[in-house]
Amino acid sequence: MKQFAALYRELDATTSSLAKQAALQRYLQSAAPEDAAWAVYFLSGGKPRQLVPSKLLRLLAQEAAGLPEWLFDESYEAVGDLAETISLLLPPPDETHDLGLAAWIEQHLLPLRKTPPDALADALRSQWKRLAAEERLVYFKLITGGFRVGVSRLQVTQALAAVGGLDPKRVAQRLMGYTHISGQPTAADYAALIAPESTGELDQQTSGQPYPFFLAHPFNLPVEAFQTTIGPPSQWIIEWKWDGIRAQLVKRAGQVWLWSRGEELVTDRFPELAVMGEALPEGTVLDGEIVVWRDDRVQPFAELQKRIGRKTLGPKLLREIPVVLLAYDLLEWQGRDLRALPQQERRVQLDDLLADAQHPSLLASPMLHGASWDDFARQREAARSMGVEGMMLKQRHALYGVGRTKDVGVWWKWKIDPLSVDAVLVYAQRGHGRRASLYSDYTFAVWDGPSEAGDRKLVPFAKAYSGLTDAEMARVDAVIRKTTVESFGPVRSVRPTLVFELGFEGIARSTRHKSGIAVRFPRMLRWREDKPVEEADTLQTLAALLPS
Repeated sequence: MKQFAALYRELDATTSSLAKQAALQRYLQSAAPEDAAWAVYFLSGGKPRQLVPSKLLRLLAQEAAGLPEWLFDESYEAVGDLAETISLLLPPPDETHDLGLAAWIEQHLLPLRKTPPDALADALRSQWKRLAAEERLVYFKLITGGFRVGVSRLQVTQALAAVGGLDPKRVAQRLMGYTHISGQPTAADYAALIAPESTGELDQQTSGQPYPFFLAHPFNLPVEAFQTTIGPPSQWIIEWKWDGIRAQLVKRAGQVWLWSRGEELVTDRFPELAVMGEALPEGTVLDGEIVVWRDDRVQPFAELQKRIGRKTLGPKLLREIPVVLLAYDLLEWQGRDLRALPQQERRVQLDDLLADAQHPSLLASPMLHGASWDDFARQREAARSMGVEGMMLKQRHALYGVGRTKDVGVWWKWKIDPLSVDAVLVYAQRGHGRRASLYSDYTFAVWDGPSEAGDRKLVPFAKAYSGLTDAEMARVDAVIRKTTVESFGPVRSVRPTLVFELGFEGIARSTRHKSGIAVRFPRMLRWREDKPVEEADTLQTLAALLPS
């Protein structure tokens, strides 16, 4: 545990990619395999479910520190992070330990979830009494599910490749599925990540493991610059950019696996796609998008969310919210890895497969056609009315790469301009990491009626934290501190004085939100210092943006 805590501090203390890479490699070369297995899990994005209610942690920490509730809350507000607040306030340890990360996770942290409520408090006190101050921060971040540090999955992949003397692409392949939420990695799992390549590894005929996803780069140049920048449309396969869940369907050894881009196994969430997969030939891997498909068209993402959030899927729900896989790539055929073939060859084989399969839950993502980029720009204008996010441009000669790369060709995502409204900042919360001392996470509201309506109220509808420069955020933070009306733990309500233009990708009706409306991927486009609060937009403005 001490060694992993030291790595966390080292990674958190620098913004240098070279320094982070060196720290990762030093740790992996010296850590016990069982500890390295868990370290890779957490650093690659793995997060076990929250182990202990935050309310109980706060209460126990407050008691241990001998603080009244108001002073603990003030400390939390000043620090901005619960794990860090508790680690700073607890009294010094009166015991020691020599346990590694794996022992702490498997013998102490994971059992907390099954500890009876009346024994949980004593178990927690017993644990943190043995941890040094520098270890407690990591310990509480793991318990609360808030562990994150400035390291990308790519950096972890590169470190593992360096330690094992491997091609990073092979390591990326081995990491697929490693961070599943119910995963408990072992020393053997870690050894498999850095083991020399074997001939048996190239034979995946009985494995449900997917391939690393190839990711697209944003492309937002004016259409008149397309020809000189990326050449004529004839060099590209052009499709709609669907608004669904990116997934790979794997059919091997008589079994079907469905993996999301987040490396979550979602086969049981989409039983009709599992049935469809059973009809495919052995050794088939498709890349595509899971969408709700009704009346011969894709439905809003909000429809798909109704299925994602359900624990049980009854016949009625399956009938009312049917899904399909819109396939746009064939990664494996008859057990042969096709990723080294050009995009256009993979597409031809995909179309042949889909023509033979003829299943209602498996559709081809249609290719779009036009004589010029202006033609495609005109087609793109219909994207929002069709429920799509824009277009995908895929080089015909591109191979299927790993992650967001350009070394084997490129995919571009040419998204439509975001919808936008002018909204008022009404709540603020401290950020995380380097923004832990700033109020950087905001809740925005619009008016419930036009200005002539007289007695009107602001109705919250969206949260956003990205889009401002550091300088702008520091200025907003100063205003928030001066205009605070009330504090609720780490959250402040503020007097309405700030207006921002918010952009978002989609909008839908929602019974879960007070406003009756939900927006997708909201972010701040600009601070409207020129606009008074009274002129911010209304719920009627939002309603007018809803798809017909």
